[in-house]
Amino acid sequence: MQVILMEKVVNLGSLGDIVKVKDGYARNFLIPQGKAKRATEENKKVFETRRAELEKAQADKLAGAQAIAAKLEGLTVALARKAGVDGRLFGSVGNADIAEALVAQGIEVEKSAIRLPLGPMKQIGENQIEVALHSDVVATITVVIAAE
Repeated sequence: MQVILMEKVVNLGSLGDIVKVKDGYARNFLIPQGKAKRATEENKKVFETRRAELEKAQADKLAGAQAIAAKLEGLTVALARKAGVDGRLFGSVGNADIAEALVAQGIEVEKSAIRLPLGPMKQIGENQIEVALHSDVVATITVVIAAE
């Protein structure tokens, strides 16, 4: 299925690109999320009339993400969890816990933006993680997990 991208999509294209994707990806993700529309002649005309508006909205999103990234860069988040004598946590620290700690510090971040490449953290200590606020903006924060 051919779709017109309404915003930049990682590993696919940028605003206004007409790309061919699998039908399920378009029907189940891109179109419901508002990231794309079917590439019909009517939709192409509508897109061209709204192009400037969409580019401005995308630039505003990018500027907002860069502002939040400036606040986040180098930030340290401290979490206290119950742990055994060997340093292993009873449970784990996931992206929802980190997002909640960031909200407590006054920075609103979606939990889906927090990237944990090795999965939930299960040891006490210091970890560097990335927060992907936009497809072009990634901030690095430090998460310190201490034993209660």
